[in-house]
Amino acid sequence: MELESADLVGAAWLARRFGVGCVAPMAVVSRIGGRRATRIEGDATLETHVERMRPVPSLRGHLVFHLKHEVPHLELLARVFEACDPQELIDWIQAEPTGRYARRAGFLCEFLTGRELPRSTAVGGAYVDVLDDALLVTATPDQAVMNPRWRVRDNLPGTRAFCPVVRRTGTAAPGITLDVAGLVRALQSEFGDDLLTRSAVWMTLRESRASFAIEGEADKTDRIQRFADVLARHAGRGASPLVPASLAQLQAAILGPRTALRTFGLRRSPVFVGEFVRRQEVVHYVAPPPQDVEDMLRGLQTFLDRTRGQSPVMRAAVASFGFVFIRPLADGNGRVHRFLIHDVLRRDGALETPMIVPVSALISANPGERRAYDAALDAFSAPLVRLLAGHYEFSATATLHADGVASNFVCHRDDLARPAWRYPDLGAQVGYLAGVLERTLREDMPEESRYLRAHARARVAIKEIIEMPDVQADRVIRSVLATDGHLSAALAAEVPALLDGATWASVAAAVLGAFADVGHSTHDR
Repeated sequence: MELESADLVGAAWLARRFGVGCVAPMAVVSRIGGRRATRIEGDATLETHVERMRPVPSLRGHLVFHLKHEVPHLELLARVFEACDPQELIDWIQAEPTGRYARRAGFLCEFLTGRELPRSTAVGGAYVDVLDDALLVTATPDQAVMNPRWRVRDNLPGTRAFCPVVRRTGTAAPGITLDVAGLVRALQSEFGDDLLTRSAVWMTLRESRASFAIEGEADKTDRIQRFADVLARHAGRGASPLVPASLAQLQAAILGPRTALRTFGLRRSPVFVGEFVRRQEVVHYVAPPPQDVEDMLRGLQTFLDRTRGQSPVMRAAVASFGFVFIRPLADGNGRVHRFLIHDVLRRDGALETPMIVPVSALISANPGERRAYDAALDAFSAPLVRLLAGHYEFSATATLHADGVASNFVCHRDDLARPAWRYPDLGAQVGYLAGVLERTLREDMPEESRYLRAHARARVAIKEIIEMPDVQADRVIRSVLATDGHLSAALAAEVPALLDGATWASVAAAVLGAFADVGHSTHDR
């Protein structure tokens, strides 16, 4: 939105006044105009207010406007509080010790900067929430903490080190309201528990194979099986995978014994995501420095603790995408990222063991789905890399770090990126995961279940015509579907009894009949 700077108020005024740029987009951009109006552009809202709403041109005036009329922007506030003269804030609090916006601003300044504001006047007034839970995902009410210093209810869902932001409107809204458990119950009603349970093994293996396909390693059979086993045995069970000791065990189970890492667990080396193009490194994402990782993981776990009982889809999205943006491991981050989706959904009761929702299978299904997944990652990573442009380099020599990783990547301005790393807006990622889960449960899994049901019927039908082992019957089914009912030479050589015309005609008709209500896209398996 191109606007005249003289007309801007609230967050946009603060950004201009203190010269700060943000990775997270502004949910609301406010200005003063001729008449009151609201215009929605994508996931942002342009609010035009009349002249009488113009605040006093000061930190105090525009902070009040932001907290009162807009969606609080934690990354912006963190940058503003670092850049402003704290005396302006102190004078405001001294003048309004019972003011709800002064107290909220004082608390947020200390929370976001880690510095205590000197104060000679005790604050008063009724306790107020730090964040409006109608606008943002906040801590579940019984998890809010009374803060007597500022007489506020601290309902922030995370910690200073990591407090992801999810708006309740816009892109994230479908994720907050999506009822995964209800969609699963609909599947159970149509196909029955027995079929869904029997299909869980196949779906787990399919999910593992697709997860590796996303990473360009679809031919790694042993790794695919190992990740499938991890999904089956560990998702939703035991201690939280975000606890460092549990995370190290999970990483070891996923990577297996053949790895260049010296130790499993939290990385001790810098990480970037990129590719080598025409003899040059292209950086797509820069991860937080290793010294920040443990505190950030604690913040992510705090988010899960403090939002317990809220939307499983929202929590799964924040856990999985929050994890992959922290990138706490030297290797295996992508697989743990996708593991966490299933882990949170199971722990929250949206999925029951052994059910798996093969989201990776949908992501890797076609180039369009893969581009959508990349776009969900780029929504955060691309503006972060733009912010850091010119502040990272590849040195002439690599440094061998304590985790066995040799790296020549150096970022010189972690401080510039830190507010973005700590307070990411994950609304786009919540909306994206909701879409993937809904399409998987409404389209992909019913199709899969119909195929498995038809396959079971075809087996029974074949054996009523001619006895054979299940493995051989499966080959007959695949051959019939692949040839549209024609007997192949290879199958005839394997099962000579099928050379009898009447027998083959009966077998082919039985198989094709069993699959009559199954779409052609499911035949190729």
